Amino acid sequence: MQAWESDAITLFARKHSENDAILEVFSKSHGRISAYVFGGTGSKKRAFLEPGQIINVAWETKSPNYMGTFTRLETVVPISTIMHDAAALCAIKCACELMHEVLPAEMAIEPLYDATQILIESLTHDANWPAIYVRWEAGLLTHTGFGLDLTECALTGVKDDLAWVSPKTGRAACKAAGEPFKDKLLALPQFLIDANTVIEKGDIADGLALTGWFLERDVLGQGHLNMPETRARLIYALGRADKL
Repeated sequence: MQAWESDAITLFARKHSENDAILEVFSKSHGRISAYVFGGTGSKKRAFLEPGQIINVAWETKSPNYMGTFTRLETVVPISTIMHDAAALCAIKCACELMHEVLPAEMAIEPLYDATQILIESLTHDANWPAIYVRWEAGLLTHTGFGLDLTECALTGVKDDLAWVSPKTGRAACKAAGEPFKDKLLALPQFLIDANTVIEKGDIADGLALTGWFLERDVLGQGHLNMPETRARLIYALGRADKL
């Protein structure tokens, strides 16, 4: 018998047999893992299967050759408070879909888990959560091996006034050096460099364009995967709420 307990973020669930379900979570200590939830389609457990919740799970298996079972599910941070917010709901569902698609199975990535928990909690109380979401996508790039290099200008080596990113290399360029090539570069919003920067109109759109370019080309493209449709709905919802 093998067993463990961990906080986890629900990613994806599907029905298994008439009454049961298979739930995939991103756990803090064991990474992305799936297990049976007996009675998972019933009214008492169905709510635990919604993507984006932080729960505490108990997992066990009789043999490492078989899928385990979640024997206990307890809510830590629910998402019920954001059900009325279309943009926030799209943000967490998109994050869960991306992790479901690209994270390796059973590999703990605690910094990404912590960042995702911060994102989920920010959706309920922080008006600047769209910037936190963009930073989360930038972090996902890093943890999948395709991080952006925003430390210095690739053309001059200066570390100040960075304003652009090369779509080819993911490296930053300062405003002066990149200005002649701006039509071929991606805009770099300052909140990705300094979290204390005041977010200006258009910054979130620029940030989503930047991270989306590299997620589609490098992360999803490696596996011939498409960007989740939820991300387009997120951008639409943010636009309607005047948060881009």
